[in-house]
Amino acid sequence: MSDLTGTTQAKYIQGMFARIAVRYDLMNRLMTLGQDRRWRTGVIKKTDLPSHAGLLLDLGAGTGDLGLEALHWFPASIPVEVDFTLEMMRVGQERPGSGALRWSAADALNLPFPDETFNAVVSGFLLRNVIDLPQSLNEQYRVLKPGGRMVSLDTTRPRRNLLSPFVYYYMHTVIPLLGRLVSGEENAYVYLPDSSEGFLSAEELVSLMSAAGFGSIGFQRLNFGTIAIHWGVK
Repeated sequence: MSDLTGTTQAKYIQGMFARIAVRYDLMNRLMTLGQDRRWRTGVIKKTDLPSHAGLLLDLGAGTGDLGLEALHWFPASIPVEVDFTLEMMRVGQERPGSGALRWSAADALNLPFPDETFNAVVSGFLLRNVIDLPQSLNEQYRVLKPGGRMVSLDTTRPRRNLLSPFVYYYMHTVIPLLGRLVSGEENAYVYLPDSSEGFLSAEELVSLMSAAGFGSIGFQRLNFGTIAIHWGVK
């Protein structure tokens, strides 16, 4: 995987998520011991959506976790679920409550929406998978209304500390084993820790967000420093 670039890398990632779509949500719950639900709640609360029908873009939506969470906290919101893996969205459309979500197949690097459309843009574990992160951030900035918020949940390169050996063992041994037993796709869950360690630090992502034009940027580290929520305002 590390030697893939450009469209070849994008097609590999798309195929990988298509293969694990049926077990994706279950694996997320198992890998995080259910914490991913709490993290997603944190993302949605950071959007500060208006009490009326605010438009929310859930980018790299997968099976619609963030969109459903938005409807829980902001019942009048209109979540638009966007992903480039059809199989993930098909699984999501079978979930209870998914009929209230709007689904669209699209690429995070070339969004089919006019400028200044959405009150908020959220993503869960998308940014480390896009092949052109600055372009993805530029697109998110473009489709946001002035004053709108971008909020992302993703892995981040952890700082070295006393827990680092245990974190490394969990990511490189336990997660691939779970992937093989639950989804039958061990390689996909080898990609997860590898892509996490190769991704930006929280501070480096802040710099890219600033370069894209976002202001009032902040972040919060979670899960022993391996996860971060970032936010910024247009």
